[in-house]
Amino acid sequence: MIFVDTGAWIAIFNPRDQHHHEAVAIYNDLRRREIKLLTTDYVIDETVTRLRYDENHRMAVLFLGYIEHLESATDVVLVAIDNDLFLKAKALFRQYDSARLSFTDCTSFVVCRENNIAEAFAFDQHFAMMGIGLRR
Repeated sequence: MIFVDTGAWIAIFNPRDQHHHEAVAIYNDLRRREIKLLTTDYVIDETVTRLRYDENHRMAVLFLGYIEHLESATDVVLVAIDNDLFLKAKALFRQYDSARLSFTDCTSFVVCRENNIAEAFAFDQHFAMMGIGLRR
């Protein structure tokens, strides 16, 4: 199982993203090898918001539909950030005043830790800082 971060989802969907070609190649390889994907509701929120504001509403809606399709086909596990994960993310966030981590980053790190996920499909170097390998 591999964690999929906001930057990867955006790069897959936005042909103008600097990582688009790399992201599509990685994504196609993951799908071909039938590697289960895991993401969170916070990552989906962040992705939809960024696609909406950086691109357009249509692209954000297409992304939502695609995630729904992946979830119904059980090709992606969508983790909801519950109170326990939220509290753990708050504690982690408080520890890193010198690193520019978003709160969503912290929820992602906690979810990776809780699910024994050692690798992320991401372009965010903060995953490596947390000991989570990057699929590149």
